[in-house]
Order: sequence, then structure tokens, then C-alpha cells
Amino acid sequence: MSAVTIRSYLVLAISLWLIPGFALAQDRYVGYYYPEPSVSEVYPPRAQRLNEASRKLRLAFVTGVSAQQQESPYPAQVAVFTKGRLDNHLIIVALHDGLLDTIFRTRAYFAQLTSQSRLLPIFQNEQAIQEDFTFFDLAYMMGFTSIVASDGRDFAYKVEFNPSAVRAAN
Repeated sequence: MSAVTIRSYLVLAISLWLIPGFALAQDRYVGYYYPEPSVSEVYPPRAQRLNEASRKLRLAFVTGVSAQQQESPYPAQVAVFTKGRLDNHLIIVALHDGLLDTIFRTRAYFAQLTSQSRLLPIFQNEQAIQEDFTFFDLAYMMGFTSIVASDGRDFAYKVEFNPSAVRAAN
């Protein structure tokens, strides 16, 4: 390979790295906390972010979910934690085989989280909570920008929030 060809590849690689968003397209947690997502979607939230949305609120949410699991007489089924500089990426990983291993089980788990999350103190006095809000809407209200749920082995489902995305007709 000539020096010109090598230089061309190097310039291309550096240029792509400098393009905003190109380097961010890769998920740095893939292969460490969960496999490459089998299913990905962009969700257009119907809610507005809470004025109280903060790193502290997101950490309190995760701490509350973990505390609920510890109070149960049964072993925890999932690990729930945040990542990112602002703790705005919610990650949920099954701790046992047979959990969160299909899109259907994962969606059912999110439906269960919807009802559990509505009981949180932060949402008790919130007039803006609509009956049709999903867990995705509630998570967005707290300031999360993405959620990944995984069986911890082969399956992962990633949801990224984009308020500008067009909502599909039901």
C-alpha cells in the first residue's frame, strides 16, 4: 500500500470521527452490559420533561426500583442501573434465564413498569400525567434519553427518545 493510500484512509477515518454524531452512533455499552440490540426504535414522547428532571431524580428512581426488589422475599429478577455522564441512559438486564428474552416479554415488562412508576412520589402531584402515558413517556419526563432492556445473553431492545420524531398512527 502506498503512503498516499494510507494517508487517504487516515484522513477519511479522522473526518468521520469528527462528524458530529458519527462516533456517537456506536453504543459503548454493547458487548459489556448487553449484546447488540436485536430491536431498536425511536420513540416520540408525548410528555414534556419535568422541571425537576435531573441526574439526582434519575438516580433516585433507579434506587427506588432496586429497593423494591430487595424488599421482595424473592431474588431480584433484573438489574436496573443508569449510565452516561448525566446518568440519562437506563439499562435493565435480566439476572436469570428466560426473562426479557423476546420483544413481547420485554414490552410486557415495560407495561408493568408503567403502573409501578405512576406510584412514585414524583408523579403523584403531577397534573401532566395522562392515562395513556407509557413507561417510555414517564422515563422521558425524568430526563432519560434512552432505555435498553436485555436478557443479558442474546437479546436486547433499545429505545431512544426523540421528541421531533413523527408518531405512527394507531
